[in-house]
Amino acid sequence: MQVPDCFRGLLCVKEESLKVPPMQHFQTAASVLTHRLPISENLMVLLMEVNIMNSDLAIVRGVTFYFPDIKRNKELSDASLFASLRAMQESSAANTAVLAFPAWQATAHATSFDWQDQVPGDGTLTTLIRRAKEELGLRVFLKPMINVSNGDWRAYINFLGQGAKCEGTWEEWFESYGAYMLHFAELAERTGCELLYIGCEQVMSESREDDWRSLIAQIRQRYHGLLTYNTDKYREEWVTWWDAVDVISSSGYYPEGSWPENLKRIEPVVKKYDKPFFFAECGCPSRRGAGALPNDWTRMGEKDFEEQARYYRDMLSHMEAAPWVRGCAIWAWSTEDAFCSGDNDDYSFFDKPAAAVLKEMYEKW
Repeated sequence: MQVPDCFRGLLCVKEESLKVPPMQHFQTAASVLTHRLPISENLMVLLMEVNIMNSDLAIVRGVTFYFPDIKRNKELSDASLFASLRAMQESSAANTAVLAFPAWQATAHATSFDWQDQVPGDGTLTTLIRRAKEELGLRVFLKPMINVSNGDWRAYINFLGQGAKCEGTWEEWFESYGAYMLHFAELAERTGCELLYIGCEQVMSESREDDWRSLIAQIRQRYHGLLTYNTDKYREEWVTWWDAVDVISSSGYYPEGSWPENLKRIEPVVKKYDKPFFFAECGCPSRRGAGALPNDWTRMGEKDFEEQARYYRDMLSHMEAAPWVRGCAIWAWSTEDAFCSGDNDDYSFFDKPAAAVLKEMYEKW
């Protein structure tokens, strides 16, 4: 039986040795198809009869489309956001947009946060996702994030536990975080997002395996697409619950020249869990010396566009040479980038030499 072309758009399919796939893979395909096709009961039955083995994530030539400040973003119309997204695609040859936005908790030890007024509205996201798919042909991954208002990195969110009743607890935090994630799981389902990030670089929480498994089970009741957790650099082998998600991913902020050794370290993890893998974030500021420590956004240096471009070529050439790496999502294209000068030293590649490198590499990947 031939697999419909629209099914192949999400999954790479090997049709030898046909077996019944995990139900989640069928649900993923059906969810995406129902957002793209008038689907009859007969077609749904036909889909259920399609046997697929070793489904895998199609290559992600991604860019993170980041909403950095909701107050500023509210000043951008839906048309302006789409114009920026179109410019991002034209600059990069991306096939995937990762829509990322943070909610903010007061400190690393706060157990709750009021995210509703901190993130883009459902209407804004729904319109942008629809137009990204229909007019630009992009896949859309949804990435709700959590940041800390006092400047602490989200990796340091942590609680004492062990009977410290006067302190906040992980249980309280996961209740608040879960409400946030479940809301966007439902939005991702309604809009046909191909993948949902359930967390990003929340390093101190990664030992809370039971809490993450419980949250994942709740998310799967609302969203039937692919799930990933974005661990931090050097953390790929330390997450013990990769089996609970569909895709393994990490932040690939590895020093220039170190890609071969880090890819060699990560590959056994991917083989152990037999899951697709991509770099959920990667990139480099356009500053002198940034290639040696690309994750450090606070490191100062002279503006150096060529260092960023050189880093992109080194990074992408090694990724593309590793067939088990299913792509990456460059960090980042701000929603405002298309309306600003590219004469800055941050992670953006807009109007910089790195844009030409990215487009060249993505067009051949």
